[in-house]
Amino acid sequence: MSRILLLLFVGASITLEAQHSYTPADIAEGGRLFRVNCVLCHGPEGDQIPGIDLGHGKFRQTYSEEALIKIIENGIPGTAMPPHNLQDFQAGTIVGYLRTVATAGRTVSGNGNAARGKAVFEGKGGCTGCHRVGATGSRTGPDLSDVGSQRRAVEIEESVLDPDAEILPQNRSYRVITKSGDTITGRLLNIDSFTVQLLDSKERLLSFPKTSLREAAFIDKSPMPSYRDKLSSQELADLIAYLVSLKGI
Repeated sequence: MSRILLLLFVGASITLEAQHSYTPADIAEGGRLFRVNCVLCHGPEGDQIPGIDLGHGKFRQTYSEEALIKIIENGIPGTAMPPHNLQDFQAGTIVGYLRTVATAGRTVSGNGNAARGKAVFEGKGGCTGCHRVGATGSRTGPDLSDVGSQRRAVEIEESVLDPDAEILPQNRSYRVITKSGDTITGRLLNIDSFTVQLLDSKERLLSFPKTSLREAAFIDKSPMPSYRDKLSSQELADLIAYLVSLKGI
């Protein structure tokens, strides 16, 4: 999504005219589509372009939802705004997601220091035991090298405090139980007609013939613990500041 679309949004703080209702699942999918199609130019907060701040609901004027959907789908000829291969409902969930972000009013707690946050990440937090940043850390959890360019600060904070609140599909843990009774949990790397491949907690690549398994399924809960009572408010703010600073550069 180019800066042209957001120029249509920016200006006085005016609520986007809502014409459709979306379920929480629809909004979550709109967020995923926003990250895939829009975040590269506009950033996860929607404020990467100077003077634009979607996260705080700044719009030039009220547009109908249908008009915005068509702009997202078709782009604007002769401008940097490209078309996107999305259906009406998909584009609508992006608009719904942006409307939710603009009206949520959520902000992160405190003012953090990224340098101190890195020390928390690598020290007290023990985050490198599961996560990787650049060439440092484990591959058993999601790679966080560019998390700051993909996720909003409030979303990162929520993941630290309440990991079960939202688990992105690619980050869900997978568990297999063999017919001999062994239980193995890890990151699902591949599943096909005959085998299941996992990366376990020791970073071992394991492959299981499906005929050897009694059970195989995703786990609803996150393996990540909550840090709500494990970090002070300042340590939490510092950690979030560090994670937000990770842009993959």
